[in-house]
Amino acid sequence: MNRLFLRFLIPVLLSIAFSTVLVYAAITWMFGDPIEKNAERQAAPQIFLIEQYIDKAATDEWLARLNKVREVSQVHFELIPLAQALEKVDRGQIKKLQNGRVVIDAANRALFRRVDLDGERYIGSDEDVLYVQNLPIDYWFNIQLEIVRFVIVAFVLLIPIAFWSRAHWRDIQALSQVTTAIGEGELSVRADTSSKASIYPLAQQINQMAGRIEQLINSQKNLLHSVSHEIRTPIARLEFALEILQDSAEMHSEREKHRLRIQAMQSDLGELNTLVSELLNMAKLDAQGQLNKIPLDPKELMDSCLQHLPPMPDNIDLQQVFNVNSAQIHADQRLLIRAIQNLLKNAFKYAERKIRFTMLQRSNVFVILIEDDGAGIPEADREKIFEPFYRLDRSRDRATGGFGLGLSIVKQIVILHGGSITIAQSEIGGAQFEILLPI
Repeated sequence: MNRLFLRFLIPVLLSIAFSTVLVYAAITWMFGDPIEKNAERQAAPQIFLIEQYIDKAATDEWLARLNKVREVSQVHFELIPLAQALEKVDRGQIKKLQNGRVVIDAANRALFRRVDLDGERYIGSDEDVLYVQNLPIDYWFNIQLEIVRFVIVAFVLLIPIAFWSRAHWRDIQALSQVTTAIGEGELSVRADTSSKASIYPLAQQINQMAGRIEQLINSQKNLLHSVSHEIRTPIARLEFALEILQDSAEMHSEREKHRLRIQAMQSDLGELNTLVSELLNMAKLDAQGQLNKIPLDPKELMDSCLQHLPPMPDNIDLQQVFNVNSAQIHADQRLLIRAIQNLLKNAFKYAERKIRFTMLQRSNVFVILIEDDGAGIPEADREKIFEPFYRLDRSRDRATGGFGLGLSIVKQIVILHGGSITIAQSEIGGAQFEILLPI
């Protein structure tokens, strides 16, 4: 709620500040400066005294009345040259002073007014200005009034916004929890939002989307199950037929030629079986919504990954590096082990003499590094290699087989765990696969 309210608070306060400046400019343009007008009202007794008492005196008594006012008034009356007065007033008020009108200096609690324009009061009076100081003008009081006024306006506007944002934020939080659950694979959840809520149309659209996704996932799971059964059945029949053919070929006069043909057919059939298995595994990963995450000990995970691997060539040295504190990693053990084993199998295929298997911890990230000293992977191919069926040229492949699906499956598993995988040049010469997983 605080985030949503603050997003309204700042624009509202900026709008109020802007409107304050705009109102002040409009009032000044239409009626004059309100602060100056208020200062004139506060200085009205002194202006009245000048205009109705001092100026009403006869020509030879003008200075005498001014002196009497000086003696009894707490306000300081002074005569200064016109040139000095023009330096004290603002540029916009110079003309006003030259025309003989009263000029208020609210900030300094003073006013200016020429004695007269034609020198009738005394000799040189047209070059003198009556400078009145210490006027009873409270300049800041007017500013405080304006501040209080607009602060009250701001609070009056923000109170209903606060209530609205609270209700709105509550609905958004509930909707956020639903979308998070859907993203984690709980496709049966739905947003239970009141029809009066402002986000009700969005909630309904999310519910429809979740229902449609759930329907598609269920259809895909049913299809996978059916396809798996339907494809494996003819493969099993072919294998059985090949065994019968193998037995009959032993009695045939050209048994060696038939035996080689049968072996080639069995090899093709095995390759087809492997391809189907890999494709089904990829499809299952796409359809899998929620992982079976459990806390795993990194050392035990490392040992588990090295089990059930094909025999490693005698000329290849496997180096293990482990540098993890007491932290655990929450992951689907079966899938994560499979991803790491896929990378290790690739390293076995392409390494010349050395493989390095590293597990370490960087702040809140769990790092898995698998390196080999083989031919490496060109930089231009490092992104494409995770695409299904993408294979490098035979200089690296070395007739090792495969369909280009292993690394694609690895990437899918890592992404399902909220991690990332990158390829770089290894320090030992070949490819380096780096998996980053949140702890």
